Amino acid sequence: MTSMGNTRRMMSVGLIGAALALTLAVPARAGETPTAATDVNTVGWELTPTGTDARFRGLAPVDRRTAWAAGSKGTVLRTTDGGRSWRNVSPPGAGELEFRDVEAFDARRAVVLAIGEGEASRVLRTEDGGATWTESFRNTDPRAFYDCMTFFDRRHGLAMSDPVDGKYRILATRDGGRSWQVLPNAGMPEALPGEAGFAASGQCLVSAGPRDVWLATGGGATARVLHSGDRGLTWTATVTPIPAGDPARGVFGLAFRDRAHGIAVGGDYRKDQPSPQAGAVTGDGGRGWRASATPPPAYRSGVAWLPHSRNAALAVGPTGTDLTTDGGRTWRTVDTGSYDTVDCTPDGSCWAAGEKGRIARLGRR
Repeated sequence: MTSMGNTRRMMSVGLIGAALALTLAVPARAGETPTAATDVNTVGWELTPTGTDARFRGLAPVDRRTAWAAGSKGTVLRTTDGGRSWRNVSPPGAGELEFRDVEAFDARRAVVLAIGEGEASRVLRTEDGGATWTESFRNTDPRAFYDCMTFFDRRHGLAMSDPVDGKYRILATRDGGRSWQVLPNAGMPEALPGEAGFAASGQCLVSAGPRDVWLATGGGATARVLHSGDRGLTWTATVTPIPAGDPARGVFGLAFRDRAHGIAVGGDYRKDQPSPQAGAVTGDGGRGWRASATPPPAYRSGVAWLPHSRNAALAVGPTGTDLTTDGGRTWRTVDTGSYDTVDCTPDGSCWAAGEKGRIARLGRR
C-alpha cells in the first residue's frame, strides 16, 4: 500500500519527467545514439551526500558530471562524478566569509563571490580544482555590498554591488576573474530610495550571449529589472509586476534562455508573509514584463530554463519547486523540498541547492 507522501512524490516525479520528455532532448556523446532524455515516471530531485550543513546559494553545474557549489561558512564543494561524491575545496581561512555566487568554466577553473559590507565582499579564483585559491578582488569601499556575479564567456564577466552614491556599482573582468575594475557609472540610472539587489541565489545578475546582462532589484517602491546590451556600460530600467515596497520584497532571480526571452521570480522572503504575483515573463529582452497568469504560489529565489526547451523552466524556493511548460505564464508545484537556487547545463542535467547542505540533481531514480 502506497503512503500519501509517496503518492505525492510519484506525482511530482511524473510531472517533471513528463515535461522533460516532451521538451528536452539530450545531445548524444561521440559514438552514442541519441536517446530520450527521461522516462516519465523515473525522474525527480535526488539529494546527494555533501557531508556539510552549509547553506548553498551559489551553484555552477558545468555538465552532467561536474558541478560547483558555494555557501555559508566559506564553503566550496566540487563534484566530478555527477554528485555521487563531493570534495570540500574551500579556500583556507575563509570560514568567516559568506559565498553567495560561483561561476565555473570547467572542473578546474571557478570564481566565487563572497558578500558583505566593505572588505567582506571579495572574489576568489582557482585554476586547479580548488587545491589553491587566489584572491583577485577585495572591496575597500565601506558603502559597497556585492551581491551577484555573471560571465559572458571564459574571459568577460561582471559583478554588481548595491547602490553607491545612488547608483548600482558594476565590477568588470576581462581576464577570467584574475583582475577586476569598477566601471564608470555615467550610463547607470539612479536607484530608487531603498532599492538594492538580493544575494539569495546568485541570479540577481545574469547574462545571455556575448553582451546582454540583466540586474534584478527589490526593496524600493517597485521591483525593477535593469538591462545592458554593452556589457554593463549603459543600462535601462523597467518596472516588473512583482510586488515590492518593502525591504524583503522584489525580484530575487532571473533566467534568460536567449537575449529576448526571460523569467523573473521573487516575492517576500519572510516566512509569515504571502508572495502574490511571484513570477513575470518578458519576450523582448526585458523592455516589458507581464505577470504570470498562474504564478508560483510562494516566494521563489531561483529559476532556470530546462536545457534545449523553449517553454519549460523550474523555479525553486524554501517551500518547493515549481514547473512551467509555457514559458513562465503558468506554474505548478512539483516538489516541496527546500532549495534556494537551480541551474541546468547544455548536456541535459539540472541541479538545485539550498539549506542544510542540500544539493540535488534531477535524474533517474
